[in-house]
Amino acid sequence: MPNKTAKPAAKATVAKPAAKPVTAKPAAVKAPAAKPAAPKAPVAAAPAKAPVAAAKPVAKPAAAPKVEEKKVVTQRQGFKANEFVVYPAHGVGQILAIEEQEIAGAKLELFVINFIKDKMTLRVPTAKVANVGMRKLSEPALVKKALETLKGRARVKRTMWSRRAQEYEAKINSGDIVAIAEVVRDLYRSESQPEQSYSERQLYEAALDRLSREIAVVQHSTETEAVKEIEAQLAKSPRRTNAKAEAADGEGDTDAEGDTDDSDGDDTTVADEAA
Repeated sequence: MPNKTAKPAAKATVAKPAAKPVTAKPAAVKAPAAKPAAPKAPVAAAPAKAPVAAAKPVAKPAAAPKVEEKKVVTQRQGFKANEFVVYPAHGVGQILAIEEQEIAGAKLELFVINFIKDKMTLRVPTAKVANVGMRKLSEPALVKKALETLKGRARVKRTMWSRRAQEYEAKINSGDIVAIAEVVRDLYRSESQPEQSYSERQLYEAALDRLSREIAVVQHSTETEAVKEIEAQLAKSPRRTNAKAEAADGEGDTDAEGDTDDSDGDDTTVADEAA
């Protein structure tokens, strides 16, 4: 009887150690399966940082156009298309457009200015408007001052005509409306005064044309009306009144200094000017 009970006890002890190795093997298989999952995490994180770095350079070009707009406004000096302007060498013109041209590989912005009376189109770089003296139309107050200048006494220097002609040309091409009015005042001759030389007449007509065109645009009138207004102001000059009175008395015409014409010995002929 004792021997029979000992055999089942041995069987029980053998069954227990056999169960332990079976449970240990599956645990060893699961452990290496978790290791390859770990390297996948850094691979997914790398592309997430790339878009963040790419977003920074995109924001910088967005601010660039604002700087360019400020530069463009500064270069144009406030001039706009379809606006009337005064170009010293040619008088009143109208900006037809603002265009860009590529010259020597560089882009250049230009004002396209049309001078209707001269049938001429001029292109001026926007960055050079200050250098060439291009300006906006005169204010009404300045136009009034120019018209008042016409009523003043003519001032003619006692110098050679060639030198005076250069001074008159400089005033005409200065673009200053008051200076141009002075030329018109000094070179104007009424019907009672002797005729002008060819060169005097040319300078007078050039100054009158510049003055009348600007007055016409500012006052929204025609050039003919502007010329009539200028001549009306010239007729009020003391020189014109005295000349008419002396012509009636038969004493002859006088110049701006109160002396008889050509008393300074200047010969205002075309031949003298050519010299």
